[in-house]
Amino acid sequence: MAQSIVEAPIRIDTSRKIIHVDMDAFYASIEERENPAYKTQPLVIAHDPRQTGGRGVVTTANYVARQFGVHSAMPSQKALEMCPQAVFKTPNFPLYREVSAQIHQIFHEYTDMIEPIAFDEAYLDVTDNKKQLHSAVQLAHELQREIWRKTHLTCSTGISYNKFIAKLASDYRKPAGVTIVLPQDAEAFLLREPIEKFRGVGKKTVPKMHDLGIMTGQELYEQKELDLIKNFGKLGYILYRRVRGSDDRPVEYLRERKSIGKERTFGPFLQSTTEVNTHLKALAKMVAESMQGHQRHGKTLVLKLRYGDFVTITKRRTFTEFLPNDAIQFDQYAEEIFEDVVDEHFDSGIRLLGITMTGLAPLAFENITLPLYPNDN
Repeated sequence: MAQSIVEAPIRIDTSRKIIHVDMDAFYASIEERENPAYKTQPLVIAHDPRQTGGRGVVTTANYVARQFGVHSAMPSQKALEMCPQAVFKTPNFPLYREVSAQIHQIFHEYTDMIEPIAFDEAYLDVTDNKKQLHSAVQLAHELQREIWRKTHLTCSTGISYNKFIAKLASDYRKPAGVTIVLPQDAEAFLLREPIEKFRGVGKKTVPKMHDLGIMTGQELYEQKELDLIKNFGKLGYILYRRVRGSDDRPVEYLRERKSIGKERTFGPFLQSTTEVNTHLKALAKMVAESMQGHQRHGKTLVLKLRYGDFVTITKRRTFTEFLPNDAIQFDQYAEEIFEDVVDEHFDSGIRLLGITMTGLAPLAFENITLPLYPNDN
């Protein structure tokens, strides 16, 4: 295959052995383990829309339900319409968290270089591992067997020299699959992947990609770097490298997030409280989802706003206990802070809004309120 002209140096480090572990339908599989009758029924992990007035979204679904088109992040009401016979099970996050901790203990039997992504997935750098195994494939198989032996749950693993390819590979043969992509096979593997599989290419980006004739990694590879940057900004710069097999991000096993937040710049500027509140709701939802995905909760909510005249205000509110990762609460507190700090600069409009949570701790660390006196209830 003819190589395109590379406009910027690309570095590819093939020295590492990285495994991406992705538990198969994690929450649903735990529920099936607890109640084997669910294995033959379409099981949806979500609040039953018939009891919530149609509200709620699907957390995950077992493979029986997926055959009906049910998938995570789908509105629960739509899942019910697609599969009227589905069993809806309210998520049991304390149990899922407990099982996740058990699985991470198993990871530590092989390596301490672990980067958790969510309850059900993590990156492991096994270049140098505790079992002294040279073969990452052998290690992945042993890891799967150990997880099954101790939890009766299956996982899929992707193995490669970087995180991007390892994550793509773990999704290649689900469930219970092991996929390895060697450096010499990376180009062929990436070029045939649909563009939707590339991390960062979401619902809003896919139509633009298709409009440009980019359907697979092959068409992405043929794009010039400057054109990708022009059309997609920073994402274009990243994708130009990813499709060439470059991703030097390390497995961040020592990372400790100090804050999680989202902010957005507006043009034209926001001119009314109604507009501000609408966007605060959207930001609060994104922050709540990100906090849940990183398995963190926090005690301090920070609101940031920048007026049209560039005057910037940052105001925080700290609570005695950890806040639940609830978008409605985040939005409520953000709106209250906004009402307290908004001033005459609002006449120039608002060009930026942001919500950040700090004072973070792992979700496994719970609030415990002890009674002051023996007879307190």
